[in-house]
Amino acid sequence: MSIKVRSVTTGPFQENTYFIGLEKPQECLIIDPGDETDVLIKEIESYGKPVAMLCTHAHLDHIGSAHALKKKYECPVYMHQQDKPVLDWFEDSRTLFGLDPAPKPEIDEWITTEDDLSFGDLTIKVMHTPGHTPGSTCYKIDGHVFTGDTLFAGTVGRTDLPGGSWDELNASLTRLIKTLPHETIVHSGHGPDTTMAVEKEQNPFLIPLLRHVDS
Repeated sequence: MSIKVRSVTTGPFQENTYFIGLEKPQECLIIDPGDETDVLIKEIESYGKPVAMLCTHAHLDHIGSAHALKKKYECPVYMHQQDKPVLDWFEDSRTLFGLDPAPKPEIDEWITTEDDLSFGDLTIKVMHTPGHTPGSTCYKIDGHVFTGDTLFAGTVGRTDLPGGSWDELNASLTRLIKTLPHETIVHSGHGPDTTMAVEKEQNPFLIPLLRHVDS
């Protein structure tokens, strides 16, 4: 199955919000509803109604519009349960970074397993990939994976924020190396798309892990 992915980059942290059209007309799935709600609403209008919002993790730049979009469209928000402590810091973190106040989004579905999620014709494989945050999660849809701040083009997520763990991140990256085919398209939380093949060949953080996997 071939899916159509569109992205919008918003906010001071230049976070990528992804929109995936569903088979049923005028519906979409949103991954990481970032800042600038009005910009995201304009994109949503080209689809219609979001059926759900999947959060890769609870950092403020990835969920800045979740509350407003949930209120407007009455669509559920999904997040891994282990990121609840990070989510609880949402309002304080906005103050810390000098952003306008915004209410903490209410989570409708706490992810606690890696059971597949289904929305219309889409089946989403859930991959818990802690390291950047305890509940960081990648969502794999066919030949695409949405990695949040776990893996980027040419680099990986930081682990110096509360809840971060370099050892856990390396274990998560090793899992991605082992399980994702070379041709998998990687959609990161920031920056351009890439592929697993490119990252295995060029990413300085993955190359040592790949050597370990192959040994």
